[in-house]
Amino acid sequence: MKALGTDILGNIAILKFGREIKTIEKKKFAENFLEEHKNVTTVLEKTDKFKGRLRIQKTKFLAGLNTKEVLYKENNCIFRFNVDTCYFSPRLASERKELSSKVRKNENILVMFGGIAVYAIVIAKNQKVARVVSVEISRECNRYAKINIKKNKVENIVELIQGDVKKKVPLIREKFDRIIMPRPNLKDSFLDVAFPRVKRNGIIYYYGFYKEKDKGELKELIENEAKRARKKIKILRIKKAGDIAPYKFRYRADVKVLS
Repeated sequence: MKALGTDILGNIAILKFGREIKTIEKKKFAENFLEEHKNVTTVLEKTDKFKGRLRIQKTKFLAGLNTKEVLYKENNCIFRFNVDTCYFSPRLASERKELSSKVRKNENILVMFGGIAVYAIVIAKNQKVARVVSVEISRECNRYAKINIKKNKVENIVELIQGDVKKKVPLIREKFDRIIMPRPNLKDSFLDVAFPRVKRNGIIYYYGFYKEKDKGELKELIENEAKRARKKIKILRIKKAGDIAPYKFRYRADVKVLS
């Protein structure tokens, strides 16, 4: 017997099983998993995928310590969060590292859909930026973001704004050198909110979700939104940034706003 999928986030492993697997078999597999992975103290079963604007998932306890709170390390940073109430993907660690490496000294950065402030903290901890603003609608994620900012000692660099980006971002008066948009898989692009807040020659990192045969729609969407915002842009790159379902991928477009 094998798990269909495995995610290890610090002390917690989240396993996915086929529907035909009985609970007693899952628990036995989970106990063996703990024996083989000494750094893991809790094994959970993923019972439902991430859903909705808050990207909440459901898991079920199988073995070890009965907790859903993670202590996770990546990119010289440490994060605490609840795996059910806060969206987090360990598979995006290299993506976060790459974006952090693009940031230059004394830049101001805006992160929309900031979650537990992982993008903001990775940037603030590893680069000499002036300021990072992270906007997140979830109160629960924002609560953990405050904890994580203190843990990583970046309170003087990272600012949190709790609320809907549609309402909160237009209230921010300053413009940013870079805007990062790790948005949920929703119909709204939110580019109408981002374009007014980026500096001339600034860059927006926009994430979209498409089947490979449809990825041309991403370029078309960005160009259309830029026209509506009366912005001249140059799409520097479109790269595949991970899969989210069979034959469907997360793509990142690096968009330079020329005027």
